[in-house]
Amino acid sequence: MYHQIMKKYLTYMALVGTTAFFAACGSKNEEETTQPTAQQEESAGLKVAYVELDTLMSQYQLYKDYSEVLTRKGNNIQKTLAQKQRALESHAASVQKKYESNEFTTRDELERAQASIEKEQRDLAELADRLQNEFAMEQARINEEARDSIQSFLKRYNKTKKFDYVLVKAGDNLLIANPRYNITNDIVKGLNKHYRVKPEVAEQIKSSKEEED
Repeated sequence: MYHQIMKKYLTYMALVGTTAFFAACGSKNEEETTQPTAQQEESAGLKVAYVELDTLMSQYQLYKDYSEVLTRKGNNIQKTLAQKQRALESHAASVQKKYESNEFTTRDELERAQASIEKEQRDLAELADRLQNEFAMEQARINEEARDSIQSFLKRYNKTKKFDYVLVKAGDNLLIANPRYNITNDIVKGLNKHYRVKPEVAEQIKSSKEEED
């Protein structure tokens, strides 16, 4: 369950990174003070640059912080469901032992015990669905925050850089990419410069580290 949830999280984060860059890079609004580099010099034709998605996700502090928060949340979900599962299995084993020992005096008593186990199974399945939905909602909220922060920064960045396209390099989707047009470091540096961790996120990270200690 937990591994499935975290796999979905990583997929979501990869998708939002790609979508955010494609959606945002054509904007030209506020000023951003960064030093010009070779790939930003005026040249004939289209101005194209690219960003390495893996580097962005591993170095942008927002991704790091929320990855830690979601990992903690995923661990808590795993522990909660595991505890409920063990309690259910213990109850089922108890009913089975009582049945094998002929301790049920009436059929109605046996059926009530079986119905109780079935209800616990349904409750556990509903709990798992609810926790997974809450996790997905948290993912969506984080994705929106990440997208907004990237779009906001790129609007400022592109005011002076004036790129026509900024591509995302993820895996081998770009078969050839001239390093001269790699603006990943600029983007990461700018994003981290403007990033401010929310107090509630900082508190969750602190609590997580205290639990590990």
